[in-house]
Amino acid sequence: MSADTSSMKRKVVIMGSPSVGKTSLTQQYVSPPTYNASYYPTIEDTAHKTVTHNGIQYECEIIDSAGLEEYSLFPGKYGLGVHGYMLVYAITSRQSFEMIPIIHDKILDYAGLEKVPCVVVGQKTDLDGERAVTTTEGEALAKKLNAGFIESSAKDNKNVVKAFDALLLEMQKEYNPAPEKKKSSWWSWGAK
Repeated sequence: MSADTSSMKRKVVIMGSPSVGKTSLTQQYVSPPTYNASYYPTIEDTAHKTVTHNGIQYECEIIDSAGLEEYSLFPGKYGLGVHGYMLVYAITSRQSFEMIPIIHDKILDYAGLEKVPCVVVGQKTDLDGERAVTTTEGEALAKKLNAGFIESSAKDNKNVVKAFDALLLEMQKEYNPAPEKKKSSWWSWGAK
């Protein structure tokens, strides 16, 4: 199989405080429309989806983590063989927003890296009237963490695919960046 037709495996972990919508995001992405208004705390779940992004096919293993409390230990399994992280907070919860840099630091500490591909997702935009975190604050945090950023609503299925596309883009930048374009010179135009 040539490199153009084979697919790349990508393992991603969705992390954030409890009740921010991690499971709803995953369910909407993997098999829309599957929004469930009932909340049952997720222990952990794994989903799979094959997608094409920027001409490359990816077999994605999506780990929907259990919600992390501020002082919980970082589960080592969320650092092994992981290619990217989706860090989710609810725009209606300042506490869940303040957890994002803590979770990000735990990931970096565990991985022993200065940067990991990740995207910060401000979830629950359908509750904009109850907003506790501004879009500007979310963008600033993502920039500080050198991450992508998007706001979404799993309930309305708004920007769910875009959130995962943003994460795929961050992983592409890290693991298979576009080759640098060679500058053409006037003497190479006719050369074969």
